[in-house]
Parts: sequence; C-alpha cells; structure tokens
Amino acid sequence: MLIMLGGFLVLFTFRFIYGYTTGMAEVREEYFSDFFQDEEMASRWHNYASDKYKFKRQTDYNVAEAASQANEYDVNQKYEKTATIKSKTKTYDEDEKRLRDEIKKFNAIIQYEQNSGQKGNRELSLLVGVLPEKFDTFYIELQTIGKVSVKEITKVDKTNEFKSLQAKRTSLESMRTSLLELRRQSGKIEEFINLQNRLLEVEQELQSLGVLLGDFDEENEFCTVKFSLLEGRGEIKISTLHRIKTAFEWTIQYYLLFLCIAAAASVFSFFFLLIIDKLIPGIINRINS
Repeated sequence: MLIMLGGFLVLFTFRFIYGYTTGMAEVREEYFSDFFQDEEMASRWHNYASDKYKFKRQTDYNVAEAASQANEYDVNQKYEKTATIKSKTKTYDEDEKRLRDEIKKFNAIIQYEQNSGQKGNRELSLLVGVLPEKFDTFYIELQTIGKVSVKEITKVDKTNEFKSLQAKRTSLESMRTSLLELRRQSGKIEEFINLQNRLLEVEQELQSLGVLLGDFDEENEFCTVKFSLLEGRGEIKISTLHRIKTAFEWTIQYYLLFLCIAAAASVFSFFFLLIIDKLIPGIINRINS
C-alpha cells in the first residue's frame, strides 16, 4: 500500500508541476465560427469587378511584317476578388467602432452582418463590398484592427462566365423573336397555348439572366472583404486550488488505468506460469526417456 501511495504521489506531483511550468489551463480554445464557409452564404453574395487593358497580337511571318501588322485589342476582364481577415481583440467595443468608421471612411457597404456570443466571448462577422480602386488600401487598414490570425486574398477570373451569359441571352432573345413571329400566324388553339407557354418560359429565363448579368454592370462593381472580429478573454489567472483539483483528477484517472493494466498483466503472468509449471515436468521426462 505504501508503494502504491508513493506512486500516486509521484504522478500527482509531476502533473502539478507540469501545469505550472507549461502554463497549461483547462480552458477551451477560442475559435472562429464557420460563418463564411456556409454554402447558402457563399452562393448568395457575389461581387464582380472589371479591369481594362491593352492586348497585343502579332503574326508569325517575320519581324518586319509582325511589327507592321501588330494590332492592339481592348480586353475587358471580369473577375471576383475576395479578401478574408480574422482578428482577435481584447478591446472589442473600441475595435468594432473603429471597424465601422473605416467602412464609412472608404464609402464601403455592409452586405451581410452577423453578431453572436455574449460579452466576453463575442464575434462579429461582416461581408463588406468596397470599390475596386480602394480595395488594397482598405485591406491594409483593416489589418491594424485587433491581432490578425488569418489573412488571404483570392482573385478568380470570371470573363468566360460573363461571355457565356451574354451568349445565352442573345440566343434566348433570338428565340423570343422567332416565337413572336410564329404567334402572329394562324393555327390551332392547342398550338397557340403551347407557343404561349414556351414564350413565357423564355421570358423567365431572360429575366434570370438579366439579374445575373446585372451583377457584372460597372455601376455594381465591388470587391469583397470578409472580416471576422473575435473577442479574446485575455490572460486568465488560475488559482492554486484549481490546479490541485485538476492534477488530482488527472492522477486518479491515469493511475487507476495504470493499476488496471498492471493487474491484468499480473493475472496473465500467473496463469502463464501455471501452464509452464505443468508442462515443464512432462517435457523433462520425455527428454530423459
């Protein structure tokens, strides 16, 4: 019993000292919610911008002919640019006010907002649309709010998607014109009803395309900034009594586990030795004979 008690005290002392030296605390970690990873959220908001530049194309005959036949084309690239910033702060109220002041300063708009948690563990998530020419400066300014944990910028080309929508709209407009011409001709009532229904479907598709293409209009051009502000709890002082309690619970758990393993090993060894004790005389007799 003294040996077992001594082992318990050694393990308890080790855990108690370990808690002090490593600064480990039985406190749950702070983490950011998955607000911006929600599929519904991601599919609802899209901000697009455009970038115009010159593109040179040359022929492949020779240098002189290439220089004379060089052409410049105006290229209008459509793209989606998104910045993500996640910050922690101990002065939540002051940093939230500063964040909103920065949004007003850059004439940006809050497109989606979520507040969660209670005082001491609050989180603010904002989806902000900012003009493309102010995007970089706005991104740098927001990094001075709180202590940044995560930051990234993603740019995705949407030119092909934009051209595909335009081509689809042109095709639907041609189909609508053809259907309108057919409607002027005489025919059966059933054919007229089917023609009218098809015309309504085309009109609905054109309206949906108009909404999608409207996101690409220059007057609606924005870049997206996803900003999360998490309130940190700061340094938490842990009392000696709490450390003793934690060390005691940990020691009981693992020391009992150790004793169970040792007991199981002892029982296994006992029966193993019994089997060996029964078998060895017979083996020796056979060897002698």
